[in-house]
Amino acid sequence: MEAQLSVRAILLLSLLPLLSLLARSSSSVSQDIQIVNAERRIDLTSHIVKVFLTLKVENIGSSPVSDIYLAFPPTQVDHLALVKAAATVGKRKKKSYLPLEVNPTELPDAPNGTKYFSISLVNPLSVGETLTIEVLYILTHSLEPFPVEISQSESQLVYYHDSAIILSPYDIKKQTTFLKTPSTKLESFTKVEPTNRAGTELKYGPYENQSPHSFSPIIVHFENNNPFAVVEELVREVEISHWGNLQITEHYKLMHAGARHKGVFSRVEYQSKPSFSGVSSFKNLLARLPPGVHSAYYRDEIGNISSSHLRTDPWKSELEIEPRYPLFGGWKSTFIIGYGLPLQDFLFESPDGRRYLNFSFGCPLVETVADKLTIKVVLPEGSKDPSAVVPFPVEQHLETKYSYLDIVGRTVVVLEKRNVVPEHNSPFQVYYTFNQVFMLAEPLMLASVFFFLFVTYVAYLHIDLSIRK
Repeated sequence: MEAQLSVRAILLLSLLPLLSLLARSSSSVSQDIQIVNAERRIDLTSHIVKVFLTLKVENIGSSPVSDIYLAFPPTQVDHLALVKAAATVGKRKKKSYLPLEVNPTELPDAPNGTKYFSISLVNPLSVGETLTIEVLYILTHSLEPFPVEISQSESQLVYYHDSAIILSPYDIKKQTTFLKTPSTKLESFTKVEPTNRAGTELKYGPYENQSPHSFSPIIVHFENNNPFAVVEELVREVEISHWGNLQITEHYKLMHAGARHKGVFSRVEYQSKPSFSGVSSFKNLLARLPPGVHSAYYRDEIGNISSSHLRTDPWKSELEIEPRYPLFGGWKSTFIIGYGLPLQDFLFESPDGRRYLNFSFGCPLVETVADKLTIKVVLPEGSKDPSAVVPFPVEQHLETKYSYLDIVGRTVVVLEKRNVVPEHNSPFQVYYTFNQVFMLAEPLMLASVFFFLFVTYVAYLHIDLSIRK
């Protein structure tokens, strides 16, 4: 392992001159802005990497500035799940945060394939003014297991790649980066002086007077035994019934995305020595569901799985589920979760007379990444003019589903998104119009069927009596 690590280090050092040359390439970003101070905190305690970035920006140009640009290396852009920004207003106890719009943008002459996001300010930053911006961005699949295979009794070690210096299109007068690991077991890390380590925290900097697009690669090799729970595909079906119920059915394809398990699995060792056997595996998951859940079930292709516990209170519902077997690296499991909800808590009427469903987007499982999430909202038969309002970009299209006693079928609003993290668990709305007459369609159909059967039965009796006579 040390030999492979040395090879990686030599390869990385050989790339430094090229990276340094590319870092000094020109870009088209205006230099009216300079970053007075930057602080970056990288949370590596889970398999979902969360980066908190605080920027104090100053307008040193000759005209107001309306946009601030964030820069990301191309290797990180592919793993970006979310980018959020807010402006700090006030000081100390009166401090508040004003959300800002963030959008990906293309700029010509981006050095080394650098990707940019634009933060749109509510009010342009005047000449000489400063503003503090808080940024949160989340990376998925950014921790690389090494070794890639481990036995049942081994701990899981991972690599994290980044830069000790914050990649930015602006001059940074002063900056510091902090990395927090889940334990004190740190195998190795790249040193870019000044570098300090204290417990589970690794500090790079402070660095001063860094030019635009400066980059200094680092690798951190550390222990991370947290469950790498990844839902490869999740299909959530939300079926609306105007008779008072909301039925939810969720189809999961779950995978442990950590270091692959090698060797033979021993259940005896796993149960008798839980402190060091299978420490990176997981045998249960927690699903946070809306309040008012009833008729919950948990099953797979074999049948019902009884190892689940539902806890409810007026504010939330929690379903703890346990797969039929513990999941090690590379292992997969498929299952279905279903439950009902009272319709009056989620279906409302807008001022223009339309009805709308207010429900939560995202994956209910705690600390999981959903590679692909599909939400299907099945509207009552006869619904028209459906439209969805989601607080972030998603793919949308319509389908038609046929159920019992349907005549023209039910409209289905389909929402699809990739790379979904817990921060995507926010409300979305689906609007539609509905004529109350359609609520009588199924009862009238059933009544007609019963009436036809009754008439047929009476006619049969009449014919039978006639024959007997």
